[in-house]
Amino acid sequence: MELPKMNTLTTLLMAAVLALASSMSAVQPVDVTRLQYPKLHELQVPKVERIRLANGLRLYLAEDHELPTFSVAVRINCGSYLEPADKIGLVSILGQTLCTGGTTTRTGDELDELLEGIGASVETYGGTTTCGASVRTLSEYAELGLEVLADVLRNPVFNQDKIELARVGLRSGISRRNDQSRQMADREFAKLIFGAESPYARQSEFATIDAVTRDDLVSFHQTWFHPENMQFAVWGDFDRKSLVKEIEKLFGDWKSGTAKVPPPPKVDYRNRQEVFLIDRPDLNQSQILLGHIGGLMTDLDYPDRIVMNNVMGGGFGSRMVDVVRSREGLAYTANSAYSADIDRPGIFRNYVATKSQSTGKAILEMIKVIKSMQTEPPTDEELSQARNIYLNSFVFLFDSPSEVVNRIMEYDLYGLPDDFLQKVRDRVELVSASDVVTAARKNLRPDELEILVVGNSSDFDIPLDSLGLGPIQRIDITIPGKESKAETAPRPGKVGKN
Repeated sequence: MELPKMNTLTTLLMAAVLALASSMSAVQPVDVTRLQYPKLHELQVPKVERIRLANGLRLYLAEDHELPTFSVAVRINCGSYLEPADKIGLVSILGQTLCTGGTTTRTGDELDELLEGIGASVETYGGTTTCGASVRTLSEYAELGLEVLADVLRNPVFNQDKIELARVGLRSGISRRNDQSRQMADREFAKLIFGAESPYARQSEFATIDAVTRDDLVSFHQTWFHPENMQFAVWGDFDRKSLVKEIEKLFGDWKSGTAKVPPPPKVDYRNRQEVFLIDRPDLNQSQILLGHIGGLMTDLDYPDRIVMNNVMGGGFGSRMVDVVRSREGLAYTANSAYSADIDRPGIFRNYVATKSQSTGKAILEMIKVIKSMQTEPPTDEELSQARNIYLNSFVFLFDSPSEVVNRIMEYDLYGLPDDFLQKVRDRVELVSASDVVTAARKNLRPDELEILVVGNSSDFDIPLDSLGLGPIQRIDITIPGKESKAETAPRPGKVGKN
């Protein structure tokens, strides 16, 4: 059989491929651990100007003319920690209906149509310690965006129909809150740390949602929404002089309030070791969380804790992953987090998802890893990797003007310097192996852990009460009134386009 003749182009291509393959076979493998990298460039942080109006409203301005966009973020220093225990959900409803409920000049639907027409958005929210609003639009519509924002913040009417829509959405969320085992575990673990009645962990129920009235929303707004409680960040393409003049026109005559906002409550945590179970016969995998209270970002050893946690469970190559996932083969997911906040302690939590038949062994291995941090200093490789996890991601904390100006706004509220994060980074670079062990001995309590398991106890390899960690306490996750209140509703949407 005669072979087909190859044309000149085909011959040249084949010769090139053979030459490339030959050259690649001669290349020696590169040891990536020996690669040397130049020092990273210093970050160029956008300049943020501060202005305080006569009525107490604080402005933070960051001009950026690269794109014709205009953005505003308003932070109101109040939140759901101020709502009564029998009306949990009040601030959530308020956050949704500030805009959707309309104002004294426009209905919510009219606001929606107006913003749709210019491709803008105005969004509002109600959180635990803050409420807020935001505007995003093209810079040519900046004045209109500010006008709508002022109207929404100062003149909401909380239309009853929109209140009912928000209420139905919250009821729907309550009825579904036990559908996902991981979310269930996170929710109940927060209660173990902060307390079930704490504003940082409590949850709304059908009864508390039903108890919220329009008068409650009006009263909360009139009490806490005042300029001295507000921080107003603006970034994007604007003229500083014209912008300040417009903000003074829209907000300058807003009078200060008479009520002083109380600070969020302190966290009252008691060290103890306890084991809790949410028994779910329908599951073939266990969700395991164990830990205790975390710390503050202002703690002196905060940078040491960052590196300590990265050695322990900050990603691939960490001890939790190497032991629980790789060596023992107990889980695909294994990690730890030692979180911190400015106004309250965070949570130290270790998480593993494992098959039911390895639940007990996984818990014991997790505790061994935590204990190892107090006795076994990190190797040079562990230490380098743990520091680099933080340092290599640091630049992404400054990749947009919005992140910078919002962070400075928060730091200003709590009296932190603008370069707080840069100082943390500088100290992370200096953390030593002995610093990690010292931080672990000070901040980790492997003999005083809150242990929570969501899973099918009949399939566990070792009964939880045989682990020597204490008696088992069962958590009831029954939703009060679900049978009579289960409702479905469309998810509440945002006003305007993104």
